[in-house]
Formats: sequence, C-alpha cells, structure tokens
Amino acid sequence: MTRCTRKIVLIIAILGGVGQAFAGGGMILSKDACIVTIGFYTAHFTGYQPQTSGNTEFCGAFPDEGETIMVLDYLHASLSEVPVDFRIIHDVLGKGDFIQPEDLDAIEDMDALTIFYQPPLIKANATMNINYVFESKGDYIGIVTAGHPSNDNIYISVFPFTVGVMQIPWPQLSLLAAIVIVGAYVRRMMMTGKNKEA
Repeated sequence: MTRCTRKIVLIIAILGGVGQAFAGGGMILSKDACIVTIGFYTAHFTGYQPQTSGNTEFCGAFPDEGETIMVLDYLHASLSEVPVDFRIIHDVLGKGDFIQPEDLDAIEDMDALTIFYQPPLIKANATMNINYVFESKGDYIGIVTAGHPSNDNIYISVFPFTVGVMQIPWPQLSLLAAIVIVGAYVRRMMMTGKNKEA
C-alpha cells in the first residue's frame, strides 16, 4: 500500500468514525446503541413510535409527531438506587449537538419551556419508561438528572433530539464528506504528477 493510499484510507476511517461516535450532549452512539452518560452513570436509550413506525428503534431523531415511548435502561447498577428524573424542553438554545449541561444556566424559566417532566423516581428494576405525545415538530432537549448513592452530588445529562424534522444521518454525512475530501486529495495528487511530467 502506497503512502498516498494509506492517507486516503486513514481519512475515510476517521471521518466515518466521527459520525458514529457522538450524537450530541450526553448521548453517545455506539454501533447500534444510544448511550446516555449522566456523570459516571450510563444508560441505554431507545425510542419508539408504535403508531407510525411499529417496533423500529430511534435514537436522536423521531420521524413523526404523536405517541413516543422513550426507554432508559440503566447500565450502571447504582443508578437503580438513586432518584432519577427526566425532562423534555423546547430547544431555544440552538446549540444542537454541542449542548452541554452548563448551557442550561442561560434558561431563565425552565418550567415555561418544559413540555414533559417525570419527577425523581427510584427504579429498582433499572428501567425508566416515558410515554409522551408530541403535538408539534421541532427541536427538543432531553434532560436526565441523577443523584449520587453516597453523597450530595447531582449529575445532569443533556441531549438534543428532533421530532418530525428531516435530517441527514451522521454516517451518510460523514461518508459524503470523506468522498469529497478524498476526491479533492486524489485530484491534487494527479495534478501534481502532471506538472512534474511537464
């Protein structure tokens, strides 16, 4: 494998991996799973829209309005021993995939933006089910808050998601970017070779 070919393969691998790694905020895409990070805790996030999509699983983008079921399966044992709450708000911050918990400090009236709130619950079965009917398309932020089992620390996870909004999936976008970059690189190398021959 030539040095040029190795560079091309490396670029494709890096760009292809970026889209798979992060969905934004506290949600990480790992192969086919969505993982929510809440401080040192982790939970598997799965979303369903049974009325319009049957058993199809969704992560950061729900295709339709209407009944939506969100399931948090705790992957960290002690998460089932502490109160966990779940909130959905309209995204007025516009940070998209780059939102962080500290960005919520800019919101003056959280209750005014909240469309759903599940007060803190201890789920000994390590699963929290949220059932909500989205009445409008748009951008939303999920907020999960959990305590620590032995001190007063509070951990917050924020993750953006959309409802009824067409988006180009990250893997396809990454592949398209990789093709454009590799194409430009190959063209440049070919032009350099022609100039040397002349």
